[in-house]
Amino acid sequence: MSSPRLRVRTRGLSKLLILGAMTLLVLVPFAWMISLAFTPENDAFGSVSLIPAHPTLENFRTAWVDAVLGRALLNSGVVAIVVVICNCFVAVLAGYGFALLPFKGSFQLFLVLVSTSAIPASVTLIPLFLMARGIPLMGGNDLVGHGGSGALDTLFGLMLPYLVMPMNIFLARQYFLSASPELGEAARVDGAGELRIFLSVYLPLARPLLAVVSVFAFVGVWDDFLWPLVVTNSESAQTVQLALAKFLASGNVQYAPLMAGAVLVTIPVLTLFLVNQRAFVSGLAEGSLKG
Repeated sequence: MSSPRLRVRTRGLSKLLILGAMTLLVLVPFAWMISLAFTPENDAFGSVSLIPAHPTLENFRTAWVDAVLGRALLNSGVVAIVVVICNCFVAVLAGYGFALLPFKGSFQLFLVLVSTSAIPASVTLIPLFLMARGIPLMGGNDLVGHGGSGALDTLFGLMLPYLVMPMNIFLARQYFLSASPELGEAARVDGAGELRIFLSVYLPLARPLLAVVSVFAFVGVWDDFLWPLVVTNSESAQTVQLALAKFLASGNVQYAPLMAGAVLVTIPVLTLFLVNQRAFVSGLAEGSLKG
């Protein structure tokens, strides 16, 4: 009797050790980043201690001013919020339609749509750039999209590739596939339209899905570097990733202020996850069971 129990305990201990090692692997670099952020620049690499001997906030001031992080955080925040709102409505609405309002050829269209997620971002850079430059009546363009710069070097141009993410449509469809169609049928009997059924009946039940979609959309646009690098060329439209990259490439690299800037850039992502943590984990769990 003791041997099976011993094996179970040994397996449990092994799993805990593996999880603990993986957690340390993730947390130690993060802790080192925070430690350097509060360490004076002259002492940044003079000690291996994670607790600064003389903590300072000067690194945050330097990063805020020299890297122009204030404007970059505002730009990234506006772009991320608009992208999250669009995905939580348009992408979720599209997934709802594919799941509960099927039409002839809808499944094939859904497969084509989802397959676009497998296309590398570098392949679509040139078409997206041409689309952003050719948007009519923007940036000096005429009605056919000629004569100006279109949406280049604008916040709208930064949002363009992320307004509706195919993977979020996939997540929404998988979530609504297990929703009860009787709820919608009852609402139709009462005379409700399809949009009202979605907004009043199904959307309130999809809070875990909205948490997952919002976190994925926010992180996807907040952490992107390649598209902002291509579509912007001025500080007025640069994002946080570009601001940190330019600060790093300025010539005189200051690693402590750089880490302070990285901490400031990380705070919004951590805040969003902590606020939606319970619903986010619930949405992932439900999605894994329903998918």
